Amino acid sequence: MTVGKETPLMNVAYLYPWDVVGDPSAPGRLADLGVQTVALAAMYHSTRAATPYHPAHRVLDVPYPAFYLPIRPSSWSRLVPASPTWTPADAYLQARDALRAAGLQVHAWTVLTHNSHLGSANPDLVVRNAFGDPYPYALCPAHEDVIEYCERLVQEILEVGEPDGLILEACGPMGFGHQTVHEKTSGADWTPADVDLLSLCFCTNCAPLYPEPTRAAVRAAIDRTTSAPQSSATTVEDALGPLADEVRTVRATQSTTLRERLISVARRTAANVPITLHANPDPWATGAFAPLPSGEPGADVLVANCWGDPATDAARLARLKELATPDQRVGAYVLALPPRPADPDVLADQLRTYTKAGASEFHLYHAGLASPHRLAALAKALRLHG
Repeated sequence: MTVGKETPLMNVAYLYPWDVVGDPSAPGRLADLGVQTVALAAMYHSTRAATPYHPAHRVLDVPYPAFYLPIRPSSWSRLVPASPTWTPADAYLQARDALRAAGLQVHAWTVLTHNSHLGSANPDLVVRNAFGDPYPYALCPAHEDVIEYCERLVQEILEVGEPDGLILEACGPMGFGHQTVHEKTSGADWTPADVDLLSLCFCTNCAPLYPEPTRAAVRAAIDRTTSAPQSSATTVEDALGPLADEVRTVRATQSTTLRERLISVARRTAANVPITLHANPDPWATGAFAPLPSGEPGADVLVANCWGDPATDAARLARLKELATPDQRVGAYVLALPPRPADPDVLADQLRTYTKAGASEFHLYHAGLASPHRLAALAKALRLHG
């Protein structure tokens, strides 16, 4: 499908299964919001979530990452996802059917390498920084066991969940940034370049792929910020110098390998199911929005994070649009939660900015966490935007 002026905007609301299961009013509320599609979590990390609409609770503690479809033991290898205890084991299926009955499409929101449960149980498979410190929440895609787990995850979601679309999040390496435990790192005054350096993985599979001096260069750069902040590097390239090109290539290759293998599995399993990638054109990116410096023609939709300064977000969107093929849609991942104001005029203006930058889809985070006042403002903003 070629995206042009005649292509209508598509609105996608993100949702957890527990926002729907046990709340018969949820599907109608989503349909009234003005969306055509729900991104329903099929595999998601731990969280503590407000549930402002649910008749049975107001806060739900999700202590570990879980798979919201029935687990078929024969479908897994070394890494097996956990089932939830706070919602039914088939919560995705129950929520999917209720949403479809309201006329909504359901896409499977799939978190891949972000998994503290599996990382803690398999420390040999996690990201480790240049000092050897493990990040238990971050499965490293340099390991075949991790790639195989992600492949099996995608296949199970498509076979058992039968979604209308597949959304791949954390389809690459996780990095230093993480929000789950009480974060106590800001006092170190590490710069954005330092955070990128602390996101480079030096696990047993990654470390041998870099030029030999890389670990020492990273450690020296981090310690230089600590001892002499005025001399700290402003970019990763500054810190790594002549090593930067080779290290960047290694990182990009890991993400590309994972992405291509997952797309291949998805196409074999469900050829006509559209695939959405959460992506970042920055080659040093880590986290939920994986690096995509050269594009990905195998996907149907490329979505960029738009939670920060709208001008910066728009530039990121525009770059993703440049990388997209003529047949690909580009989506803006729009925050409807604080610190964004519950003001429909402000929100509508931001949506216009993202449209001008190339967005043809709005991915709205989050229809289960937002208060009634915020959802009303978002619905009005969508109407004002047109």
